[in-house]
Amino acid sequence: MLQRYTAIGAVLALLAVAFGAFGAHSLKEHISEDDLAVFETGVRYQMYHGLGILLVALLSDRLGSGKLVLWSARLLTIGVVLFSGSLYALSLTGIDAFGPITPLGGVAFLAGWLCLALSVRKSSK
Repeated sequence: MLQRYTAIGAVLALLAVAFGAFGAHSLKEHISEDDLAVFETGVRYQMYHGLGILLVALLSDRLGSGKLVLWSARLLTIGVVLFSGSLYALSLTGIDAFGPITPLGGVAFLAGWLCLALSVRKSSK
């Protein structure tokens, strides 16, 4: 688990930097300020959760490679795809159908952090 999710977290963080630069330097001239703010929210949450995945991977040595730790990393990854991905799609295409996907990503984020908290509690017993 450690290697796979370390790589996933690092790639998500790398892409967040790339998308942030793209938004700051290229999108400004092509989309509205509101859409740019939506795009930037996607970038910010992608970076937070990319770093979170790295944290989970690094903590997996201490917490063990139990199901809760694994699900924490999985759900944070799914959250990035759904939450940030839907915000990117919404801001770049203007297609409102992407909007309802965003809260599903938020729920995945919450569930991922909950799994991490529960894994810490379980490992301390």
